[in-house]
Amino acid sequence: MTVHDMEKAEATYGGFMAALKWAVPLIALIVLFVIMLIAG
Repeated sequence: MTVHDMEKAEATYGGFMAALKWAVPLIALIVLFVIMLIAG
């Protein structure tokens, strides 16, 4: 792996982690909402 590939991989990883920070709570809220619908 060249240095350039490593930089690209780090940028992709950084973007993925940033997206995950938003996606995890959002998915948790959706799951909670669905559970409440089923229970209700």
